[in-house]
Amino acid sequence: MGLLSNRVTRESLKPGDHIYSWRTAYIYAHHGIYVGDDKVIHFTRHGQEVGTGTALDLLLISSGPAKPRESCPTCTAPQEEHGVISSCMNCFLAGGVLYRFEYAVTPALFLAKARGGTCTLAVSDDDDIVVHRAKYLLENGFGCYNVFKKNCEDFAIYCKTGLLEIGQSGQAVSIIGGPLAAALSSPLRMVTTNVYGMAATAVGVYCASRYMADIGMRPNAVKVPVEELTSRLATGLLQVVEPQIPTNIARQSPQLVTQ
Repeated sequence: MGLLSNRVTRESLKPGDHIYSWRTAYIYAHHGIYVGDDKVIHFTRHGQEVGTGTALDLLLISSGPAKPRESCPTCTAPQEEHGVISSCMNCFLAGGVLYRFEYAVTPALFLAKARGGTCTLAVSDDDDIVVHRAKYLLENGFGCYNVFKKNCEDFAIYCKTGLLEIGQSGQAVSIIGGPLAAALSSPLRMVTTNVYGMAATAVGVYCASRYMADIGMRPNAVKVPVEELTSRLATGLLQVVEPQIPTNIARQSPQLVTQ
């Protein structure tokens, strides 16, 4: 792994690794936890990698892998009640390249990775704890999938860190970060009308938004035991409150609420 790529070989993997694979056109990546024996546990929307229920699905699904004509005999059938499934490595990769997500990176390296969804400032827990969380959630669920607020990347990061503040994943920031940065930087056109200055401002705003959205920087992120998480999800005692968007465009982070 390095500055330009997190690409790894299968032989270098160990149980507890957070892995991902970019899909066609690099629009999004699918994330999961490698648990050994060529198996990956990952979070999907009723067995599908993406889905919002909006017109955005046309873009996301079109970048996904083609469905195989024959089902894989070694993989567990998708469990639609919670969307956490176990797959063999081949099915998880779907013909893509294998990458490993990095943890406890320095701020400089984090900002150098222009594309979100590849690393985090947060520190990973021990591998046996990570595997335990993934297997527990396979049996008990991770709630409802949402491509922007609780997706496969959020699932893998929770398994690795135990931190939970359901909000906006790294790759979601990357998808919407560019247009958002341009919008946020537009009021600064009075400061500089130079196209290069505007571009530099937009890049700066985008990097700042990625940095502040990282789970390692969110002040409301809390450590939640996996047994407590699933019991609260099942009883409705854990929910996400989406704040109102203020008039200054800057968006507050959703907060985790328990009842």
